[in-house]
Amino acid sequence: MTTFDPAAALATADRVWEREILPALDEYIRIPNRSQVYDPEWARAGHMERAAQLALAWCKERAPHGTNVELFRLPGKAPVLVVESPGDGDDTVLLYGHLDKQPEMTGWRAGLGPWTPVREGDKLYGRGAADDGYAAFASTTALRLLAEQGVPRARCFTLIECGEESGSPDLPEYIAALAGRIGTPSLVVCLDSGCGNYDQLWLTTSLRGMVAGNLRVEVLTEELSINRQLFSQPRHLG
Repeated sequence: MTTFDPAAALATADRVWEREILPALDEYIRIPNRSQVYDPEWARAGHMERAAQLALAWCKERAPHGTNVELFRLPGKAPVLVVESPGDGDDTVLLYGHLDKQPEMTGWRAGLGPWTPVREGDKLYGRGAADDGYAAFASTTALRLLAEQGVPRARCFTLIECGEESGSPDLPEYIAALAGRIGTPSLVVCLDSGCGNYDQLWLTTSLRGMVAGNLRVEVLTEELSINRQLFSQPRHLG
């Protein structure tokens, strides 16, 4: 069995990140492909298509030999990027990410903006690179590193949607349509989570363990007369 060399993989990953992924993220940041929830005219605007085509071309060029890379479409839905890479045995790993972005928001520091990539030291500023534009590039690079070292692995099915994961309006229909190709994964890797630091690998056990609700708070503008009378009366204890 081939032995995996972490040091060699890390060196290659660093080189690929600096020379190949960061330039792609620069281009990605410049595309104002806001999430469907915030941009009802996303299809007409074409920004989501541009972002998807960018990721498609990058992954096609760099995915391991034998990998199928495509934009899978359902009528009226934003496309999903599929990277389907055969492996050893029948086991399947599902890798997930998304390509859309949150709105511009306000409060950007001088010299920074949502659609203008700015590199300061080891940080890249701009909307969407970390949430979640890097996912397609990182997952494909991981497959590439394993292939270059000849390391046996499970079959990998990467699914990159174009909707914010807190809602994912199109994802259920895509999962149903692709169920036969996805199979039954033994592991789901979600490249869209936070971490406490960069010194350790952090795992999120469930991305969708969330309870949402609406809280309404009302405050009286005047005190009740019964309270005034109650608290204005002298009290005798004992």
